[in-house]
Amino acid sequence: MSFSLLILAAGTLTYGYFINQRAHLDAPAPTPILYDRGGAFLAQIGHADRESGRIDYGYWPLEKLPDRVVKATLALEDRRFYEHAGVDPYAVGRAAWQNIGGVGRRSGASTIAMQVARMQQPESRTLMHKVLEAGTGVLLTLRYGREAILAQYLRLAPYGNGSHGIAHAARLYFDKPVADLSWAEIALLSAIPQSPTRMNPFRPEGLRRAIQRGHQMLNALAKQSVINADEAEIAHRQLAEMRMPDLPRRPDALHLILRYHDLIETREITPSSATAPLIHTTIDLPLQADVTALARQYLDSWRPAGAQQVGVMVVSRQTGEVLAQVGSSNYYGRYAGAFDYTRTQRSPGSTLKPFIYALGFERGVLKPTDMLLDLPEGASGIGDADREFLGPMLPRQALANSRNVPATNLLRTIGLETAFRFLRDLGLHDLETPADHFGLSMAIGSLPTRLDRLMRAYGALANDGQLRDLRWAREQPQPQAVRILSLDTARLITSFLSDPQARLPSFHRYGSLEYPFPVAIKTGTSQGYRDAWAMAYSEKVIVGVWIGRGDAGTMNRMTGAGSAAHLVHAIIDRVHGNKPGDIADSRFPTPPDRKPIAVCVVNGQANDNSCSRTLVEWLKPDEMPKVAAISPSRPSENLTSLPISAIAGRSQGYSLAKVDASDPQIHLAISTPARNSQIWRNPEQPAAFNRLALKADVQPHVPQIVWYVDGQPFAVTDPDKPVFWPIQSGEHRFQIRLPYRDETSAIVPVYIQ
Repeated sequence: MSFSLLILAAGTLTYGYFINQRAHLDAPAPTPILYDRGGAFLAQIGHADRESGRIDYGYWPLEKLPDRVVKATLALEDRRFYEHAGVDPYAVGRAAWQNIGGVGRRSGASTIAMQVARMQQPESRTLMHKVLEAGTGVLLTLRYGREAILAQYLRLAPYGNGSHGIAHAARLYFDKPVADLSWAEIALLSAIPQSPTRMNPFRPEGLRRAIQRGHQMLNALAKQSVINADEAEIAHRQLAEMRMPDLPRRPDALHLILRYHDLIETREITPSSATAPLIHTTIDLPLQADVTALARQYLDSWRPAGAQQVGVMVVSRQTGEVLAQVGSSNYYGRYAGAFDYTRTQRSPGSTLKPFIYALGFERGVLKPTDMLLDLPEGASGIGDADREFLGPMLPRQALANSRNVPATNLLRTIGLETAFRFLRDLGLHDLETPADHFGLSMAIGSLPTRLDRLMRAYGALANDGQLRDLRWAREQPQPQAVRILSLDTARLITSFLSDPQARLPSFHRYGSLEYPFPVAIKTGTSQGYRDAWAMAYSEKVIVGVWIGRGDAGTMNRMTGAGSAAHLVHAIIDRVHGNKPGDIADSRFPTPPDRKPIAVCVVNGQANDNSCSRTLVEWLKPDEMPKVAAISPSRPSENLTSLPISAIAGRSQGYSLAKVDASDPQIHLAISTPARNSQIWRNPEQPAAFNRLALKADVQPHVPQIVWYVDGQPFAVTDPDKPVFWPIQSGEHRFQIRLPYRDETSAIVPVYIQ
């Protein structure tokens, strides 16, 4: 007898230990639902089960128990919920009688509390586990009370399609708060937890079963006088006519969704409410879809040249909100599509040059009228893709033409360590490597960075020197913007990057870099054509594009201007709704303390109407240059080596104009048309008007020059007078020569369409 009592006591203690270990209210963290900026469904971030591969959503806590939902749930699941302590003796007896004796329809005996115990610790439905669930249910009820148990049930209950909890199910199926559900909607949802798979409302047969059980629930509520006859009739009719909306599906933007997953995991974005964890992103889904389609379309056209992947970002210029992101051409596609190329470090090519020039202005080592040398001397082995040097040039031209030698020489003047720290302050890198590791080539692509970091840094240029983080959601804390550049410098650099005249001769007019409204744009191409970049900002948006390969292989002469800039152009046209022929009479805000001055490009001095090539520069009062005094009888000492199209010095492998060694030297240059101009011939215009003006720049003045077109003499004329050449389609080459002498100008290619 004593032994039996001992065994019973031991069993009771063991049982008590096990149920005490189980009797706690545990629930997974609530999972958020993401919407785009217009309220359209974007995605859900769920809990993944690595073993089964299943993803569960929901688990939203209830701030207060909705009365109608409670009544409906108890009518179906546990009618005597408020009368028992976690186990219903009547239900247990009835189930035992039906199951053992085979009398009538078999039924279960699980109460709400027992179901909570099972949902928190799912196990096979054996008698032993049933006994453990019963004991756990009783202890849970005694420990936490009935209201907490019911709230836990409504948080954990499965509602099919991965949804858990009535609050999440209300959003998933009806896109409304649980408190706004109608009796018909409550009846349908309350039916699902009995068998979520059989009563899946997105399947016709499952919906039929759920509706049938919902009618039973409404009848039970009417019988219990919870709803009156009129309410029951309306609810029955609505339930019978119910048609479920389509299951919301995430867009074709998996990299974007994974970005949000990481932002939520690192708590950079947190829902404002735990009971309704909704995240309102900044993404514009229609724009996202259009940008994705454009990226794939353009990439397909570049694949023959070896391009395999693309990364794109579009950000609102005014707010820093991310409107669209394309991480690769296709997450599941070939060529390392699973990599997110907006977050992958690559060589930025020349896209860092604007920040080097900005730092030069900030530190006072550079003025807009300084002449920067693009010459073989001092180039330190650095050249450009066109294998030419353009001679002395203004900073505006040097940056707009993206010349490498002036940029590296400026970096040398600023100092490697100073520039390295400045680029880190901009967020372009977080490296602790010594600046000497990258050397002067830091200015032209040796310092790796990412597209999203470039977007943030270019945002500082676009927003008058204020640096702020990219914003991904309304719920994301937004730190105060930090001034990283003066307003004066930021606007001056913007004027450089948006000046189509300054890009000549390296980039022809009316190509991928020119728009009918103000756009500041910078392209970049890394060593060996491994990366092609274009970064641009307009009044509305900042757009960045990277083109390349996942294996970091080389492409076939794919430049930023020849590839990425075309995609940027298409995206900005989409954002602005631009159509061919549209022209906007506007410009970016100008530096407030500067005045526009026509500056001669050959010497940086003010124009006295004798300089044939000028650019408008924005200058401070103390930067105003003197008027250049050019004598017609002899060349000015300041101009002896300066015609931009006639290059001083000789270097093997580079195109150099021939210069006679005799004294005095006569310098010949073609001022119009510009090098690599692309001109469209109007077929509807009379032939007499389809002419191209040819203008020369000759120092000192000579009586006559000979114009050559495609190697053949075309006209002999006074160099101060223009010549008109009848336009012909195709590629043509223009040159000036002197009669009976060896001097020639550089050849200027022009493309006529």
